[in-house]
Amino acid sequence: MVSEEVKATYEAVIGLEVHAQMLTKTKAYSSDANEYGARPNTNVSAITLGHPGTLPKMNKITIEYAIKLGLALNCKIAENQHFDRKNYYYPDLPKGYQITQDKTPICANGWVDLQMEGGVTKHIGITRIHMEEDTGKSIHDVDLYDTLVDLNRAGTPLLEIVTEPDMRSGDEAYVYLTEIRQLVRYLDICDGNMEEGNLRCDANVSVRKRGVKEYGRRVEVKNMNSMRNVQRAINFEIDRHIEAIENGEVIAQETRSFDAVNLRTISMRTKEDANDYRFFPEPDLQPLHVSKEQIEAIKSEMPILPKALFEKYTKELKLSDYDATNIVSTKPFAEYFEALIKHTKNYRSASNWMNGEVRSYLNQNGKSIEEFPIKAEKLAELIALIDGGFVSNSVAAQKIYPVLLEKPTDSAKKIAEDLNLIQDSDEDSISETIKEVIKQHPAEAERYKSGEKQLVGFFMGQVMKASGGKADPKSANKLIRELLDKN
Repeated sequence: MVSEEVKATYEAVIGLEVHAQMLTKTKAYSSDANEYGARPNTNVSAITLGHPGTLPKMNKITIEYAIKLGLALNCKIAENQHFDRKNYYYPDLPKGYQITQDKTPICANGWVDLQMEGGVTKHIGITRIHMEEDTGKSIHDVDLYDTLVDLNRAGTPLLEIVTEPDMRSGDEAYVYLTEIRQLVRYLDICDGNMEEGNLRCDANVSVRKRGVKEYGRRVEVKNMNSMRNVQRAINFEIDRHIEAIENGEVIAQETRSFDAVNLRTISMRTKEDANDYRFFPEPDLQPLHVSKEQIEAIKSEMPILPKALFEKYTKELKLSDYDATNIVSTKPFAEYFEALIKHTKNYRSASNWMNGEVRSYLNQNGKSIEEFPIKAEKLAELIALIDGGFVSNSVAAQKIYPVLLEKPTDSAKKIAEDLNLIQDSDEDSISETIKEVIKQHPAEAERYKSGEKQLVGFFMGQVMKASGGKADPKSANKLIRELLDKN
């Protein structure tokens, strides 16, 4: 084992390649269904199977999706592009080549800023985003003796997002992946489910002595099915590289896979160089031209992205960073909040309800915000009931909200009236209740006069109990102090 002092003399250099499977109805170059979970080898045709004489046809939606992601990541969109063939043989690649973009990626020279712990901003360069097709899937854990091949995934449209080698730790890679997954979900171009293989990540890792400009020998790690495993695999590789170099070993340029059970990487094969793929222009697809007008039209249809919403919530609505981060965590949750604040200007209360009672209900019942029974305008009515002094926040949360979940078409005010929960704001009525409570607890009243001012809480509880929870807390608190100080 290498000491922490020795490790501190090294610096990791990390670049990521993220493959995002696009949410199109059909595949990249055929009309075969793009559908996860279908029976094996049912979403195939002569084109997917690579039969001789078949010709691909471009799926226009994939171009729009690529441009959306490029704009979101501050990329330059290439107006003129062509496709290439990347030649290699795997059992799950029927044609023996993959249609991709080698020389002319649709998006290039972008960037994304990551917010790390402690308020540190990390700038990550995006080298390129290109369109390509996925391979099929080899299955090794169903049959003891044979590898099974499912070609449903073959031809599925992918966006490959390649970063500059700007990351220095597994933690930064984790935050970057979180950012990319959030973006593709906001853009509705990929569902971002790594466990289903719809978002996959390859990590290129090397180390070098601090202060040295030249890169070390890099290793690519594949087959990671969660963001946490990407983080673990990178951290393992960093330690493995440093230990090997310190022992005088030479790092092999290779491809490795991550063993999630034993938390280590395993060598798969020697890493290919680009010339091993024998790239050449795809002869069966015409060159692609994207006009400035097309780019502007797509830009005009872009949704508000999480960073812009975060700025809006913290700067304009004065919410805390924590609350704003939770609200923008998913697009549907943010959309519900946007609908909510159209009906109430009490943004802090709206945020508290969303991040408190609403999220608690969703977590406890395993539901998404799309399945939340209460419409935004109905929740706004409940907030208005509190703001108007008709009910307290605790009564709203503990008594009205549960009924509203069961009867989401009712108004909050009707429920409060039916349950006889509307607060008594009449100070004369509240004063009489307080006087009676003080009369019933003379010892506590004397202790209050002797300096135990915290007993206001005791009297407040007794007043609320005596009034059935209907006394207005603000008025009651003020009157309790006044009447105790008078006696």
